Amino acid sequence: MSDFPAPKTMAKSLRSALADQDIFISHGQSLEVVARQLGYANWNVLSARMDASEAPVVALGMPTGWVPCGRYSGKHFRTGIDPDMRGVAVAEAIAKRSIPGDSFAGLMQSISAEAYRGKRLQLSAQLKVREAGVGTIWMRIDPVAGRRSLGFDNMMRRKTKGALSGDSDWTERAIVLDVPEEAYSIHFGFFLQASGIVWARDFRLEAVAEDVPVTGDRDLPSGPTNLNLF
Repeated sequence: MSDFPAPKTMAKSLRSALADQDIFISHGQSLEVVARQLGYANWNVLSARMDASEAPVVALGMPTGWVPCGRYSGKHFRTGIDPDMRGVAVAEAIAKRSIPGDSFAGLMQSISAEAYRGKRLQLSAQLKVREAGVGTIWMRIDPVAGRRSLGFDNMMRRKTKGALSGDSDWTERAIVLDVPEEAYSIHFGFFLQASGIVWARDFRLEAVAEDVPVTGDRDLPSGPTNLNLF
C-alpha cells in the first residue's frame, strides 16, 4: 500500500494522543478525521481508494514476436495485449505516484537489416493515449555491435506530427529512415513515458520511395552557432 501512510495506524495514534489529553473519540471518529487530513471526503471514500490501490495487477499476455522494452520497474508499468481490444497492444502506468519522469515502457521487435539495406524504410502505426505523459513509436538502425546507431527517430523532438500526450483518439504516426549498406539490425516499437496509457495497433514496416522525406533527428546543423556563449 505504497500510496497511503497507513491510515489505520494514524487513526490509532491520533486516538491515543487525544486520550492523553483527556479527549476521547471512537475509532470510527478517528478514521473520519484521518480521511479528511489526507484530503478525502470521508473514510468510506478513502477505504475504497485503498482497496483499489491494493488490488493485484493482472499481467498481460505478450503478442507473438514482441518483447518488453524500456527503463522501468514492474511496479510502475505493465505492457502486452489489451484484453478488451483485438489486435491492440498497450503500455500502461499502474503506479499512481512516484514514477520517475524518465521511466518508460513498451514493446519492441528486432530484425535483420539484410532485406532492407540500401532502401528507405517507413514504420507506421496508429496510437491512442489517455492521460499520457508521452506515447510514441520509435525506430533505430544499428551497425554491428559496439558502434553508434546509423539512424534513430522516436518523434520526441518534432514540432508537428510527433509524440502524443494527454488524451487523443486513434492517430496515425510514421517514421522514415534510410538503411545504409553497413546496417546490421533494425529495432522498432512503441512506448509510454511517465504516466497514463498508450494503445498501439496496425504496425507496418515497408520500403518507400526516395521522395518520401526522412524523419530522423541525427542531422547536423549547417554551421556553428553561439560561439560567444551568450
